[in-house]
Amino acid sequence: MAGTFCLVEHRGQCVPARLGLKVLCQVGESGAGRGGVVSSGLCGQALAIGAHGGQRAGGGCLVGGAQVGCGQYDPVEVRKALREYAFNKNRRDEAPSELRAILAWIRRNSLPMSVWEDTKHVDAVLHALDTRLDGSPAAASSAKRYRRVLNVALRFAIRQNVLADNPLPKGRGENAAPKTSGAVDKRSLLNPGQVAALLAWIASRPRTGYRLTAFFATLYYAGLRPEEAVALRVEDAVLPMTGWGELRVHTAAPEVGSQWTDDGEVHETLDLKGRAAGDTRIVPTHPALVAILRTLVVQEQLAAGELFFSGEKGGLLAGSVYRRAWDKARKAVLSEHDYSSPVGKRVYDLRHTCLTTWLNHGIPPAQVAEWAGNSVPVLLSTYARCIAGQIAELQQRIEGPQQLPGAALASGNLNSPLPVPPRAPGRGR
Repeated sequence: MAGTFCLVEHRGQCVPARLGLKVLCQVGESGAGRGGVVSSGLCGQALAIGAHGGQRAGGGCLVGGAQVGCGQYDPVEVRKALREYAFNKNRRDEAPSELRAILAWIRRNSLPMSVWEDTKHVDAVLHALDTRLDGSPAAASSAKRYRRVLNVALRFAIRQNVLADNPLPKGRGENAAPKTSGAVDKRSLLNPGQVAALLAWIASRPRTGYRLTAFFATLYYAGLRPEEAVALRVEDAVLPMTGWGELRVHTAAPEVGSQWTDDGEVHETLDLKGRAAGDTRIVPTHPALVAILRTLVVQEQLAAGELFFSGEKGGLLAGSVYRRAWDKARKAVLSEHDYSSPVGKRVYDLRHTCLTTWLNHGIPPAQVAEWAGNSVPVLLSTYARCIAGQIAELQQRIEGPQQLPGAALASGNLNSPLPVPPRAPGRGR
């Protein structure tokens, strides 16, 4: 993973530019003797590059633009000190002595924010963002995400009058952000037979097998995101005796880690993604899913306000639990070739399979977007490669309207072979 970047302004506040670190933090005395505003550098893989013989300046290693002694600290420990303590307001005073020494070293070796005016340092930061700790290139999606978060930190510095302009390159230059594709890989989609076999295997597991089966079925039939499904309560579902029902989705509970929530819980309760606060999304419930959820309510004796898919010891279902169960099911059910392929590799692929099924069977994109909680442009760009089975019908729709009136432009027997053009004189074989 890429290293961590931190901006520290003159009052001791900083914005950590790591995905998920959304809180302001205090990082000791700003400047550590230098005064003014400093940057903590790209600690982590940027240090690893230097420690493994990467960029050097004057005999030292280049760490986000700072010249330091090579190999003084393990890059993983540097990242741990920043991420788990310096950037965490709840644990900042709990750092052990060895990590406090690392944080003091970071302050001593950080350069003033004025170095952002030097493209050499900007290029070093961007190179670090695009590189893993082992020196290999980071995934394009990861590199783009790191740059996006860094951009947020730099905009904060501009608002605080620390920087006059954003120093990151714009356009399609040499250091432009790598291109990424948000389209779903068609190979990741599951067919009904595979889904049935996977759910049957999970249902046969002791204790929580049926509950997990209902959880995965909700993603497959209703296209919910995993963080929406784990927050679903009995009172949010309309489950008739027969026919279609509906789910009233209004809450998401993504996992952010107990260290990063105010109440110390692993999950954070949020409104729906891309929706106004308090908004609700109505999703139709397939009769098969209605039956599954009704059975779960009866078996677990669930009351109206209880979670459909609680953990074994109560509370929200942990992502590690359902991901581990899904991986075991894939390994047990799929062939060795399919298991190593993208087929259903992520739990989220159940949602992708659901939305693709809706689109491929004629549900209008605007309606699918409403059920799925996407905008129409995002929906179409994400699933464009997965829409199939409609080409022949679409060709028939446009064949007639594009036919020109009167005599056909092409004459003769259209089934005869095309003539071979004469060879130009003077040309050899």
